[in-house]
Amino acid sequence: MTYPDLRTFLADLGSDLLHVKQAFDPKHEMAALLREMPANGPAVLFENVTGHPGARVVGNLVASRKRVAKALDTTEAELAATYLQRTRQGIAPRLTSDAPVKEICHLAPFDLGALLPVLTHYAGDGGPFITTGVVLCTDPVTGRRGMGIHRMMVKGGTRMGILLANPPLSTFLANAEAAGKPLDIAVALGVEPALLIAAVVKTGPLGPDKMDLAGALRGAPVDMIRAETVAVDVPARAEIVIEGRVLPGLREAEGPFGENTGYYFSNVSPVVEVTAVTHRRDFIYPALCPWTADVDALLSLAAGTELLGQLRTQMAGIADLDLTTGTCGFTAVIALAKAKPTDVRRLIHLVFGMDKRVKLVTVVDDDVDIRDSREVAWALATRFQPERDTVILSGMEGYVIDPSCGGGTGSRMGMDATRGSGPEFDKITIPAAAAAKARSVLAEIGFVAG
Repeated sequence: MTYPDLRTFLADLGSDLLHVKQAFDPKHEMAALLREMPANGPAVLFENVTGHPGARVVGNLVASRKRVAKALDTTEAELAATYLQRTRQGIAPRLTSDAPVKEICHLAPFDLGALLPVLTHYAGDGGPFITTGVVLCTDPVTGRRGMGIHRMMVKGGTRMGILLANPPLSTFLANAEAAGKPLDIAVALGVEPALLIAAVVKTGPLGPDKMDLAGALRGAPVDMIRAETVAVDVPARAEIVIEGRVLPGLREAEGPFGENTGYYFSNVSPVVEVTAVTHRRDFIYPALCPWTADVDALLSLAAGTELLGQLRTQMAGIADLDLTTGTCGFTAVIALAKAKPTDVRRLIHLVFGMDKRVKLVTVVDDDVDIRDSREVAWALATRFQPERDTVILSGMEGYVIDPSCGGGTGSRMGMDATRGSGPEFDKITIPAAAAAKARSVLAEIGFVAG
């Protein structure tokens, strides 16, 4: 089914949503619980938010492929194919006057931190950070819409720091600053998973409008309405919208922040002056705790599957691609059918040319389950020889939050863990009928086959 907003999706999760009724503080306590959630655990709804009566906070929303598949009305097995098929078309948003996100409107001045339960995640964080805000704006030169997720530090009152390290929003700000003007932005919080996923997708300067991608992923147009104080259209059924302006020519210290790399990262970043906040009466604030499975799953689909689609346009035989959990999207595993050594090396070079985030890639045959770390380790242990099968590229552009390259240049490595041509590389198997019987019996006694 199509989910028009976050609360409709949550209502359909049933037992896959954990309701936490004990009081939890947005400062450290909520992040601590989200960090302790098991792999593929349920989404979490905090119903008693310390200091914010009536508000709720949801986290761990997209931490499982099962929930992501549900959000896109498909199956886990068809998730990548569904994503690639839908994002190659697009459904444009539509304007509406029915906007639940405008049920309550606060005009500056106010204290943003008192208004919203923004989480402080890690012990060394410099303050509360918005981690899952979908930032929307338009290019003052071309009028093109931009949309992405950028971390924002709540500094007190109506002031925020925003990390704008990546285009297109960094380009839009540069264009506004060149004219000596602020950049109008709006930050949508509490959107359905399809819109959240679309916000993370990498599109080039001439790529599709991400709001069109969101419509395609959810199977229906996103309803939009003009913001109250800035010239930006916003999702009408979001839970919260923060409106403001990025001030031209101003940079301030922002951080430290416990990034998805597992390390603290500080920056001198642009500054947002918030002009208004609109929200639903009983709003749900979205939490996305860095360096957790929630972020891994979001990157795996939006960045990993997008990279898979791009690679398939360049060469045949690519069966699947996965960004390894816990590696911040820096490590990829790719399954290649009927691989030749020359194909593997070409593939490795293609990956590094397409995504500057990836710095380690392992290529395996399509008889390896790339989402099973045991099988990938087995392929490396038995099909890979370091001297023969390693590709290293130096002097490559580093990723801004990667502490090992200091924000400058770094190196990248590819490993060919594909099989040789002889029968000694045939993988041992259990007969299908015997395996099916074993799974059936285990299911009857309450065990899930491993």
